[in-house]
Amino acid sequence: MEHDYPRIYRLAKPYLQTRNNELHTRIAYSYARRLLSAEGGDPEIVLPAVMLHDVGWWTIPEELQIKAFGPGEKDMEINRRHEIDGARIAGEILENVDYDPMQRKEIMRIILGHDSHIEAESLNDALVKDADKLWRFSKEGLEMHPKLFGIAPDIYVVWLGHQIAKWFLTQTALDFALQEQKLRAISFGVSPHNSSEES
Repeated sequence: MEHDYPRIYRLAKPYLQTRNNELHTRIAYSYARRLLSAEGGDPEIVLPAVMLHDVGWWTIPEELQIKAFGPGEKDMEINRRHEIDGARIAGEILENVDYDPMQRKEIMRIILGHDSHIEAESLNDALVKDADKLWRFSKEGLEMHPKLFGIAPDIYVVWLGHQIAKWFLTQTALDFALQEQKLRAISFGVSPHNSSEES
């Protein structure tokens, strides 16, 4: 079903024009392909789910979005709203391209809990969650997020390091995060110490 992906992305793109979500989605998609290659999983579930997982942010004003993620206390009601709206919009897009109903249902279920459910219900779910979070360790994510949160980059990259053991569900994603965080930490002149070294 590879031929459906460009069409899905074209339909998703208008909903990604908020808070750099199009860039986030492209980078998470790249990570998802690498995770699928190493871990297995079903690309016909994982790739559309990654393309569509954040379309729900379109329904929430940007000044409210910043309250729902990042370091510090989060407004989980706003975060939950983007999952619920996202699952609905994703379902409409997938129905528009005549995606298999059972696959559509699984994709919507993954999107419905991609942030709020810490544990994964399946390998496909784990890969989507991991690809989503790996974006934060990318060069682009590290250029963007400290400014967004008003945090010095060196402090933010250290904070990221302490989230690694809590966030990632697959060994491949954990390894990617460790590698990326080490590179970013060195570039900011700080120790790449992370929580996985404490266990």
